[in-house]
Amino acid sequence: MHIAFLMDRLESLEPETETTSHLMYECNERRHSVYFLEPHDIYIRKNEVVARMRNITVERGLSMRQYWRALIKCLKRDELIFETITELDALFLRKNPPLIYQTMEFLSSVSDKVFMINSAAGQILANSKLYILNFPDIIPVTHVSRDPARLRKIINDFGGAMVVKPLQRYGGEGVIKVSVKDQENLHSLINYYVKAYRSYPEREAIMVQEYLDVVGMGGDVRILLLNGKILGAMKRRPRKGEFRTNIHAGAKAFKHDPTDAERAICQAISAKLVEDGLFFVGVDVIGNKLVEINVLSPGGIPRINRLNNVRLETQVIDFIEKKVAEIKQERTGKVREIASAQ
Repeated sequence: MHIAFLMDRLESLEPETETTSHLMYECNERRHSVYFLEPHDIYIRKNEVVARMRNITVERGLSMRQYWRALIKCLKRDELIFETITELDALFLRKNPPLIYQTMEFLSSVSDKVFMINSAAGQILANSKLYILNFPDIIPVTHVSRDPARLRKIINDFGGAMVVKPLQRYGGEGVIKVSVKDQENLHSLINYYVKAYRSYPEREAIMVQEYLDVVGMGGDVRILLLNGKILGAMKRRPRKGEFRTNIHAGAKAFKHDPTDAERAICQAISAKLVEDGLFFVGVDVIGNKLVEINVLSPGGIPRINRLNNVRLETQVIDFIEKKVAEIKQERTGKVREIASAQ
């Protein structure tokens, strides 16, 4: 198979802790041809969606460190492959936020011809934190506004701590806890986040969400879903003096088996995810509440692997191979139907 990864620069990754590098490594070990490209490498040529790609297929049997060094050497070659996207069998879309909408628009036009994980249309729908509003019964009390006065009233009326979240960032960046006890700073922070110095239409809407006290002691749970089913999970506890549970913010990962309540949450969202072409996602749960769904470049495989002595990437690539085989079989069936009808 020909499998490409559209993502950020390879040099920016720490291969032993990144989910993307483990997926790439597994593809390489299975003798698939692996390609790398960035969002700006997609363009249109003679009405076709085309990409500038680099072949990063290397020898098998290397350690992860050796494998990654070999990949970086591939980038230093001046060889670019110009291919139509539809010649690929599968395309991993794992660019970190923010989403490049033009790239997704290009790719949406060929979504029925190449299997994408996750689909371009699905990423457009679910790339911000607003996607959880599809499931109002299982999320914390949530408000979204660009009006500082309204946001202050929401927090004052709530009476307790709340969490402010920019809609498009990731890894806990910009997430803060606010309280009615510090009105001066509250006023300043809200104005800063919504960019209150701009006219109302140009301001940034932000999410204000109920702060769940259990995060302080119990942390949160990251659950990876594959095709709507639980692939693996881990508990994440924040470091001392911090409430954010993101690994990038210094949280630590611990072994975790999903509870019945967490399984119920996954069950409640699985059909919608699959319907939107969101086959590989990271779900964050705090105190039996769904707080985030990560669809652009969900992580966690290397840490869950170490905690449980498993290799979850093998199941992901198994799924990709199966889906590609099904798509090819379906196309062959349609061709035969057309031929027999003529």
